[in-house]
Amino acid sequence: MHSFKLRPLVFCLSGMFAGLGAWAAPPGDTPAEPDATGTLSTVDVTVQKSPKAGINLSPQVGTTVYKIDSQRIDALGQGAATSFDDVLLTMPGVSKDSTGSGSIHVRDDHANVQYRIDGVVLPESISGFGQSIDTRYVQSIDFLTGALPAQYGLRTAGIVDIQTNEGLAKSGGSLGLMVGSHNTMDEDATIYGAKGNLSYYLSGSLVSNDNGIENPQPTLNPQNDHTRQGKTFGNFSYFVDDSTRIGFMFGTYNGKFQIPTNPDQAPGFSLAGYSDLATGFNALPSSDVREQQTEVNRFAVLSFQKTLDKLDYQISAFRQYSDLHFLPDPVGDLIYNGVASNTLRSNTANGLQFDASYKTNPDHTLRVGSAYTRQATRSDNSVAVFPADANGNQTSNVPETIVDNSGKIGQLFSLYAQDEWRLNPKLTINYGLRFDAVNAYTTEHQLSPRVNMAYQWTPATALHAGYAHYFTPPPQELASQSSINLYTGTTNQPEVSTSDPVKAERTDYFDVGASHKVNDRLTLSADAYYKNIRNLLDEGQFGQALILSPFNYAKGYAQGLELSARYNDAHWASYVNFAYQKAQGADIISGQSLFGAAELAYIANHYIYLDHDQTYTVSAGTSYRFGDNQISSDMIFGSGLRRTPADGVPNGAALPSYAVVNAAFVHTWKQAEGDLQGRISLMNLFDKTYLLRDGTGVGVGAPQYGLRRSIYASLTKHF
Repeated sequence: MHSFKLRPLVFCLSGMFAGLGAWAAPPGDTPAEPDATGTLSTVDVTVQKSPKAGINLSPQVGTTVYKIDSQRIDALGQGAATSFDDVLLTMPGVSKDSTGSGSIHVRDDHANVQYRIDGVVLPESISGFGQSIDTRYVQSIDFLTGALPAQYGLRTAGIVDIQTNEGLAKSGGSLGLMVGSHNTMDEDATIYGAKGNLSYYLSGSLVSNDNGIENPQPTLNPQNDHTRQGKTFGNFSYFVDDSTRIGFMFGTYNGKFQIPTNPDQAPGFSLAGYSDLATGFNALPSSDVREQQTEVNRFAVLSFQKTLDKLDYQISAFRQYSDLHFLPDPVGDLIYNGVASNTLRSNTANGLQFDASYKTNPDHTLRVGSAYTRQATRSDNSVAVFPADANGNQTSNVPETIVDNSGKIGQLFSLYAQDEWRLNPKLTINYGLRFDAVNAYTTEHQLSPRVNMAYQWTPATALHAGYAHYFTPPPQELASQSSINLYTGTTNQPEVSTSDPVKAERTDYFDVGASHKVNDRLTLSADAYYKNIRNLLDEGQFGQALILSPFNYAKGYAQGLELSARYNDAHWASYVNFAYQKAQGADIISGQSLFGAAELAYIANHYIYLDHDQTYTVSAGTSYRFGDNQISSDMIFGSGLRRTPADGVPNGAALPSYAVVNAAFVHTWKQAEGDLQGRISLMNLFDKTYLLRDGTGVGVGAPQYGLRRSIYASLTKHF
């Protein structure tokens, strides 16, 4: 087995930026309390960006805002080595899914999450199994949901606003190593610091293990599930003066995955020389099928930030490239699926983003902005299939290959204006308009009004409410031109020959909430929402390649309630979140060829649950610090995603509920040359066997089980 070595990683970082130093941010998290805007904010954030870099561009009036910082991350089972999606699972209304189905869902939405790094929107990458964001470079996260101000658009189920680490006054860095179950080897290095007016932060990580994708069986160790993943990140800031900042960020991700096998499956097709259904001959058991997937993501952002008295503005230019390549087993996939699809999808995005705010007087802050993105997508497919009759029955055991390539140039344009109006010391209103237009696989536009209200009822209690009209275009990097006629007379011929183009989703979103500071240590919050949706966007895995495809329901709705509590004192830090949610859609109006005829007919006349709907979700965690030690535990409960029962009603039942508990012990050795931190992590402490997916449901692939009990040990040296 191959494993990455720390020395090349350190050499790469130090060689590129020799002599640069670093700043290590001490962990700090504080209890949330309500403020005049009605958000759930922090009392005293220990770790902050340089004041030279802080500008007032992003309003949070009337939204629901949850904050995570380094202490909260450090209390999770694997600390900063925790996957970024697992960090988000500690937020209210975020539910867990398998990596191949989107990994997480926010308020019963599929994907539709916007990621921002230091205020700049990251272009969407092609979703796969990997996660290009590395938790190690996160300083803090603001997680916004609800009826969002006009500044936020396109992807609106949740806004993940990441503030990254950066160098400040002193030099340093860190080296880390984690080993454990499933042959895990995880190495990381950081270098950060400042020289004059230039600050910098560089990080890199390399990981390999034998549990890259969820196991299709309830066994402890999956078969054929090795992964290797590497990430880098860089953040540079140059302060021209106290009011002017030039920033540059870059990030890279490379991932390789074996697709785990599902043993003891019966062959479905005859292949000359390998399989014959008539005689029962089969030269390749399903445990020997070997599929692979590779994923790449790159982004770079150049920003100019300026403060002129009452005016703040930022201009950013960005470039992003991603691709996903599914490599089939050319024999096994034909025997078991009747299709072997070699699929490469790539996406290149370039764009500009402008945001500005102007404080006209003590009661009004005007904000305006715009964004433009140009995307070029490619979908290249070489598909091996068998000839078949009109009923889909195989007529020959000799396959043929169909080349199915397509591409698209698409554009997104957005413009917004809004006013934050403080009517009195207790009441603030933010109102505005947003215009969005898309020209890609669909050509549509929308003018969207937004209004949010925040009321400071008492010094300890804040209320908020909002309405937003949303416009969500389909993800161009996943959508593709219809080519179903190419497969007529083959084993890849769809049952339904119609496939209308995917459309933009349009939503009326209503949200109300409250937060109450019980005392200096305990804060409570509650939020309720309702979404009335036209052209509801969803995604699913259809066919053999493990790539999601978007489609629309003609109508749908989602509703929910979230409750949250935060407790912090000198030694204890605890949180608990509860969410109830329900999401349904009816009448599929795009991508119909992805479905069976009976399934389409039922959904045309009935509301069904979305496949990622989960009625109840609970997350909780606690940590206790004593001396140089910390013990912590966290828990995720899910009432179960949807499945299709024996009566055939699509998504008509829920999978069994589950609760997974993780635990960790951390000890820090104080040293003159930098601290050394050791960690022991137990994931799925009670070895709960649970299903995330059972292989049924609308747009659901193979069964997928959650991670069994695993133990990890890590050491991190700061210098």
